[in-house]
Amino acid sequence: MVQSFALVDSPSLGDLKVFLGRAARLDQGGVRLIGGSGVLAVYAPVLHPRGLLDDAPTVLGLRTFALAETASFDVVVSARQLLDRLALLSVTVNADDGPIGVLIPPPESSPAWVGISPPRGGWLPVGEVEAPVLEAAARAGVAEVAAALPPDTGEQLVHKVRAEVWGRPIPDVVPPIPAGVGLAADSLGFLRTDEPARILVSGAWTRVSTRRGHILSR
Repeated sequence: MVQSFALVDSPSLGDLKVFLGRAARLDQGGVRLIGGSGVLAVYAPVLHPRGLLDDAPTVLGLRTFALAETASFDVVVSARQLLDRLALLSVTVNADDGPIGVLIPPPESSPAWVGISPPRGGWLPVGEVEAPVLEAAARAGVAEVAAALPPDTGEQLVHKVRAEVWGRPIPDVVPPIPAGVGLAADSLGFLRTDEPARILVSGAWTRVSTRRGHILSR
């Protein structure tokens, strides 16, 4: 089993650290690392069902990073443990250093969202959505969730309210995308006011993409 990967440079290390830090604030679970052909794909869950009767959408954030190697691996690890390892590297790595080796934390058991993997290809462009529309959906959803949940609310009710709010389609966006895509794109730092996000579809999945990253929903 592959036990490490090598990022091409220190800016990539910094970008990965920022992405994981933002992702950990949205979900404390694991992240999926898929390496191959010189590319590392990092999938981070934002929203996902918690059982067969849960109709919450699956919303994942995705960032890709260039690798200085071609080894293949597919593993789910703790985002927090990986962040801790990147933080230690940041102290010792210089800006002029070449490839940076990162030890992969011990694998975790795969959560349910890993079992419904988004496609790697076959994406067809179908439209665009302006960044302010996604930002507005995120702000409105955060306010609605906060207003609906009194202090010390149980985890089950919190998930139910979040699933209802973030599962609603964003008004006037075609094809429909859930409001959770706005939350993910805004919270993960993928949006720029002057850059509309592209909407692509492949089977049951929808992808909202900018130059900074991708949000996948199903």
